[in-house]
Amino acid sequence: MSIRNTRVRIMSEIFSVLREALGNKVGPEVEGGIYVQREAIREAVKFAKEALGFDMIIYITAVDYWGWKHRRVTQKRFEVVYHLYSTSRKKRITFRVAVDDGEEVPSITDIFKGANWMEREVYDMFGIRFSGHPDLRRILLWEGFPGHPLRKDFSERRFVPIPPNE
Repeated sequence: MSIRNTRVRIMSEIFSVLREALGNKVGPEVEGGIYVQREAIREAVKFAKEALGFDMIIYITAVDYWGWKHRRVTQKRFEVVYHLYSTSRKKRITFRVAVDDGEEVPSITDIFKGANWMEREVYDMFGIRFSGHPDLRRILLWEGFPGHPLRKDFSERRFVPIPPNE
């Protein structure tokens, strides 16, 4: 059995357990991870950590699908992507949360302390807000920076004045 087939089988088993525990709040399962409803991401992450042993958050990022013409599971503009890792089982899991512009995603900073800076980076670069975050402010760019540079509608030719050193 190939490594890819083993990974798909393990992901299907994890998906089945999550589906049994959380019901229709989880799914569908795709090659790039498991979709979770926005309101249930805290519940899914907490269950994955406590019941399934995914005890490390690797990364939180986002994808902007503005102008994307290919078929997708959802038609929302953004996806927030959570990468978790089990140090005991040596396995990874990916959760995907679809959000539109202006929608907030519940923060998981009380489940994984390391998510604090990752959520701030997603906010800074994409403008996706996390409700319940203890300190949601820019982390890479200065306050007052116009826009969010990883959005596909952010013009690279836009002149952005650099603030004076203080």
